[in-house]
Amino acid sequence: MDDFFPRVITTLFGVGIKDTVISTWAMMVIVLIVAALLWRKRPAALDLLLDFLTDAVSMVMGRPAEPFMALLGSLAVFVGISNSIGVVPGLQSPTRDINTPTALALVVFMSVHYYGVRSRGLLGYLRGLADPLMMLPLELIGQVSRTLALALRLFGNVLSTEMIVAVIFSLLPLIVPLPLMAMSLLTGLLQAYIFTVLAAVYVGAAVTAAEPTPKRRSK
Repeated sequence: MDDFFPRVITTLFGVGIKDTVISTWAMMVIVLIVAALLWRKRPAALDLLLDFLTDAVSMVMGRPAEPFMALLGSLAVFVGISNSIGVVPGLQSPTRDINTPTALALVVFMSVHYYGVRSRGLLGYLRGLADPLMMLPLELIGQVSRTLALALRLFGNVLSTEMIVAVIFSLLPLIVPLPLMAMSLLTGLLQAYIFTVLAAVYVGAAVTAAEPTPKRRSK
């Protein structure tokens, strides 16, 4: 069971490189190659994927999602492939390493405030967070807790699914390999969808809170 968890494969400048990091590098190379080939041979396929992601995120946010697709689209593709690449022999799902979900959650955390500040300015956004002032500590606690929940939810679901698949596969290796692989892929894509939806909700809430409330007309 110890071999199931991320292992240090080599060192680079004294820093241990885990198998999940190597899988991340391999995944990025594969994604770039596939994207380049599709862009040259089948550009309509990339347009279809972008339109699908844009429509899905727009429904969640309740607004046009094009300004946020550089972040949310990249998260959806990265998390989806990261969760699923473990079915490839020799590669490990990067999201089974707590460092990867934590890094992704921190990206979402920083992006939420970036889009909020860009929408209303630094002072206006900070005033929105501290309105009323007594709610500021609760707001800060909420920001931190949801970031932790975002990382732990992704890590826990991916890790638990892969552990279940590994245990069942070790007991019944010749009977259920394909259904288990399908379940792992489905769970990975579902978790990618949930992660992207939550990121879209957080960004949409920050941008909406940063927008000035329209004044009512006096009768």
